[in-house]
Order: sequence, then C-alpha cells, then structure tokens
Amino acid sequence: MSTEPTTQRRTFDETFKRDAVALALKGDKPHTQLARDLGICTKSLRDWTRLYGPPPPARSAAVLEAELRALRRENEHLRAQRDILKKTLGILVEPPPNASPA
Repeated sequence: MSTEPTTQRRTFDETFKRDAVALALKGDKPHTQLARDLGICTKSLRDWTRLYGPPPPARSAAVLEAELRALRRENEHLRAQRDILKKTLGILVEPPPNASPA
C-alpha cells in the first residue's frame, strides 16, 4: 500500500475561467503574478485566454496580397544577392590563368 498522498485534479467552472481571463486582459498584473494569486498555473491561464479571450484580428485579402507581394520582392532580392555571392566566391577560389599547378 502506498503512503504517498493522492492529489486530486482541480476543476474550475466556466465563470471562474472567464473572470480570470478578464483580469488577465485588464493587464493590471503580469500573467505569472495573476496566476499565482488565483492559485492556478500560468499554462492554464494562457489556455483559457486563447479559449475565452477575444479572437485575433482578421486580416483583409488586400493586406495579405500586399504582404505577399512584399515578401516575393524580398525573396527575389535575396536570390540575387546569393547568386552574386556565389559568383564572387567562384572567382576568388579559381586560380589565376598563369598559375602553375601545385
């Protein structure tokens, strides 16, 4: 027979969770301090905030298209830089035409 104390998993009702999220969103205390004050772990508070908090702002199609265009321009610029560096490295590694083999 085990002498270890059994720990019972605590459950919280939805009202408690929503109130905790409201306090977290209010921002008077850091999440770690608030979780400690409420007697819960910070992971639970974070999960509840995702579940009961406001949804993330939706981005419009126009904003996404503009971001995609900017990323494609940047990608093309980086490819050009990479190609220049490859050519430069090839020139530096290549022995001069009048050099004798080692």
